[in-house]
Amino acid sequence: MRTQNEALVLLLAGGVGSRLNILVQSRAKPAVPFAGMYRIIDFSLSNVMNSGLTKIGVLTQYKPMSLMRHLGTGEAWDFTGRSRGVKILPPHTGFKDSDWYKGTADAVRQNIDFLEKNPSDEVVLLSGDHIYNMDFHAMLEYHRFKKADVTIGMMVVPISEIHQFGAGIIDKNNRIIDWEEKPEHPKTNLASMGIYVFDYKYLLDSLYKDRDEVDFGMHILPRAIDNDNVFAYPFYGYWRDVGTIQSYWETNMDVLRQGSIISPEAWGIVTNVEAAGLAADRAPARYGNNAQVSASMVSAGCIIRGTVENSILAPGVVVEEGAVVRDSILFDDCIVGKNSEVDLAIFDKRARVSGDAKVGVGSRHDFPNIENPTHLYTGISLIGKEALVPSGVSIGRNCIVNSHTREDTYLSTDVEDGETV
Repeated sequence: MRTQNEALVLLLAGGVGSRLNILVQSRAKPAVPFAGMYRIIDFSLSNVMNSGLTKIGVLTQYKPMSLMRHLGTGEAWDFTGRSRGVKILPPHTGFKDSDWYKGTADAVRQNIDFLEKNPSDEVVLLSGDHIYNMDFHAMLEYHRFKKADVTIGMMVVPISEIHQFGAGIIDKNNRIIDWEEKPEHPKTNLASMGIYVFDYKYLLDSLYKDRDEVDFGMHILPRAIDNDNVFAYPFYGYWRDVGTIQSYWETNMDVLRQGSIISPEAWGIVTNVEAAGLAADRAPARYGNNAQVSASMVSAGCIIRGTVENSILAPGVVVEEGAVVRDSILFDDCIVGKNSEVDLAIFDKRARVSGDAKVGVGSRHDFPNIENPTHLYTGISLIGKEALVPSGVSIGRNCIVNSHTREDTYLSTDVEDGETV
C-alpha cells in the first residue's frame, strides 16, 4: 500500500524577485525575512514537513548564500536522517548567466539526475516564495483518486489579478480543459498557485520529450492539458504571492490583523532559530517606562522605549525614547533614534535612523518612486541594509534609501516623495 512518504519534493527557490527591489539586493526572494523571525521559504518547507514528506531538493540560483545558510542541514524541519534529507541543487551546466535556468521546467531538467536517483510514485513541485498553509498529503490522495498525470493547486482570485498567474478552465469534474498563462483578457478567475503534483514517470518523459520546453506554465502544462489527464485541486485557504512590495507589506500586516486566518504559529511554521540574527541567543524583549506598543509583533532582543503601532519588529530592534514606529516592518537589529518617526516603511537589517529624523512624511502616497514606479506607488518607503538616515533628515513617501548609504550621500535634509538616495 502506498503512503504519502513516497513522493519526492522539488522546491524552486532560485527566483530573482526583482520587484522586491532592495530587499533582494543581497538575497534570493525565498530568503527575505517575514513576520519578524521567519523567512518566506519557511512556509513551503514547513508545509512539506507537516504533510509527512521527508525528501526534498531545493533548486537555488540567484544569490543563494543567505538561503543556504538558513537551510543548513535541514534539521530545523526534521529533514535529517537515514531516509530523509534536503539537497541543495544549484545550476551546474556552466558558469555564465546564460547557463542559468531558463525557466521552471529547465530548472528541473537540469537536475534530472536527482530525480532519477530518487525514484518515487509522484513528484511534488513547489515554489519557495509563497505564504500559505496546505496539506500536500490530501493533494496527493486527490491526484491518485483522479488517476491524474498532473494535478495543479488552484484557487479563485479577483479577476483584476488573474493576469499575474496561470489560469485554468475546468469541466464539472475539475479536469482542466484549457489554459491561459498570465492572460491579458482572462476567461476565468481560477489561478494556478504554482503547486503541482506530477506522476513521476510522466514528468521524466515530459522533460526528455522536448528540451526546448523550458517553462511549465508556458510549455509543458498546455501540451499536457491537450493530450493527457490534468486536474485542478481546489484550494480555499490562505495563499499569497509576496512578489511585490505592496503584497509583501499587506501579507505581513495580515499577521497582525485581529481575526486574520494567517497564523504562522498555529500553522506549525518552523524556522531555523540557530541561524544568525534569530531568537535562539536573544534575551527577551525589554520595555521602558514610557513604552507604548499596540497591535504589533515584537521579537526577542528588542528594546522599546518609544511608541510602536501596527508594526513588525524582528529580533534586536531598538526604538528609543520619544520615537514612533507606525505601520512598518523592521528587520533584525534596526535602530530608531530618539524623537524620530517612522511611518509606512520597510527597513532591511541593521538600518539606522538617527535622532530627530523622519521616514515616511507627507501625504502624497500615490506619487510613485521616480526610478521604480511599478515597485513603490502606495506610500511605502524602503530603507536598505545598514543604511543610515542622519539626524534632521526627512524621507518622503515612496522613497528608496539604498543599502549602506552614509551621511555624506545625502544632498539635502529633505528627500522628496518618490526620490532615491
